[in-house]
Amino acid sequence: MSRALIVVDVQNDFCEGGSLAVDGGGAVARSITDLVGTDRGAARYDVVVATKDWHVDPGPHFAAADVGPDFVDTWPVHCVADSDGAAFHPDLAIAVDEVFLKGRHTASYTGFDGGASGDESVSLGDWLRARDIDAVDVVGLATDHCVRATALDAAAAGFDTAVLLDHCAGVAPNTTEAALEELTAAGISLR
Repeated sequence: MSRALIVVDVQNDFCEGGSLAVDGGGAVARSITDLVGTDRGAARYDVVVATKDWHVDPGPHFAAADVGPDFVDTWPVHCVADSDGAAFHPDLAIAVDEVFLKGRHTASYTGFDGGASGDESVSLGDWLRARDIDAVDVVGLATDHCVRATALDAAAAGFDTAVLLDHCAGVAPNTTEAALEELTAAGISLR
């Protein structure tokens, strides 16, 4: 079985000090680096990919300044394309085979909406299938939002899917618990 690691949205804006920070984001960056290794010498994964929120003009995904975010459908400005907030956290020190950018002009919670940074017409699912990947491990931020959505889409696309909980952080306990129940119900392994 060929396995990929999907690293979801370990970006400065989602880590401590960012505009939409998740507690433990920096620790997740370090744990993923420990998992993969800076040189990928252990060859635990056939390929390693990462996703990024990459907002150019996501419309109502960003809350209007005079209204403020509801943290369900509208959010503070975050991960603006080419900004420091959209950059990977500096403690995520791994080599990736491709980066998939999502949310250029809409809200997007799943890496399967994204296009490859080298050719945005190439989707994550197609990219993985072209490399004969049949299993994925999903890690990153946040468990109850983009990790959840990416893992659900991976399973729906036919990949044997696991979420590695030691390498994720959630926004809130109640939404994280609900996400874990949903993932389990979808047949996704939680490790």
